[in-house]
Amino acid sequence: MVVYQFYCSDPVKEYDLLGILPERRKDPRRVTDASIMNWGKMLAGDDGTKRSIFYKKVIINENTGKFLRVAPSNIPKDKPGPHKTLPS
Repeated sequence: MVVYQFYCSDPVKEYDLLGILPERRKDPRRVTDASIMNWGKMLAGDDGTKRSIFYKKVIINENTGKFLRVAPSNIPKDKPGPHKTLPS
């Protein structure tokens, strides 16, 4: 199962986890960076201009429930990003 972990930049902690949303669309042509970021903006509860929002695409093994981390999707270049500090 594919899920997206949404984060926002935080000047103190570097980033905060906003939430995790599953990908449920069957048609892969509908899955775009813009459509995924719209989810993040809705999750953040603002228009996305107040915070720098980014996400990671993650695959969850449906048999074991373990996370398989995929390369970061749109982490800002000036931030270290959660992929470097989160435990596996």
